[in-house]
Amino acid sequence: MENDIKAVILAAGKGTRISSKQSDAPKVMREASGRPILSYVLDALSFINNENIILVVGYKKESVMECFKGYQFAVQHEQLGTGHAVMAAQEQLSAHKGAVLICYGDMPAMRRETYENLINTHIKQGNDCTLLTGTSKLPMAFGRIIRGKDGVFERVVEEKDASPEELKIKELNTGVYVFDTQKMLDALKQLKNNNSQGEYYATDIPAIMKSKGGKIGVLMQDLGDDIIGINTSEELAIVEEILSKR
Repeated sequence: MENDIKAVILAAGKGTRISSKQSDAPKVMREASGRPILSYVLDALSFINNENIILVVGYKKESVMECFKGYQFAVQHEQLGTGHAVMAAQEQLSAHKGAVLICYGDMPAMRRETYENLINTHIKQGNDCTLLTGTSKLPMAFGRIIRGKDGVFERVVEEKDASPEELKIKELNTGVYVFDTQKMLDALKQLKNNNSQGEYYATDIPAIMKSKGGKIGVLMQDLGDDIIGINTSEELAIVEEILSKR
């Protein structure tokens, strides 16, 4: 499997809400139990060869590049959304004919088996895109999965753009996907930033692919606290406790 798939880890953020006078390191370089949180993500993806993992870096990129030698790097010069971050890796992906996993460097509690299950589901179902969705009792500012009356995936709506009715949906979009690389790159050309944030959302890519006849699959799991992304000092403390118990 590791020879057929590449991974793009979005790791460019500053983490403004988690910065302090003691540290203004990039978000993924903040430590949990004495290790950068990005290192936990890379551990979970250790079944993929290092040279097939692309780290999208931005804020204080040199510190990330120095710490994680042996990986590929793509630079996101401006923070214009998750879709824009994926665009930064287009050149490294241009010749790849297999699948690509898109995930986040600030989700250190996500388990290896979850990534493997997602990739295996993508391959077995012959999908062009497979989304990892989940439920959790924790309050999460994640997008919601919109399904049609037949239960088939339609689109993702970001929490900031969701209606009150859509916010009641329990199925959350984790932002973790597996794509057919070439079809994803084609969809990126149609990505727009006509939303409340003026950003390019990776969450729009599956709907674009679906509109072009792509086969979209969903792996839904109860992800509990694995789904936590670190945006605040409080979330960092919660994740540190989770990781210390493993």
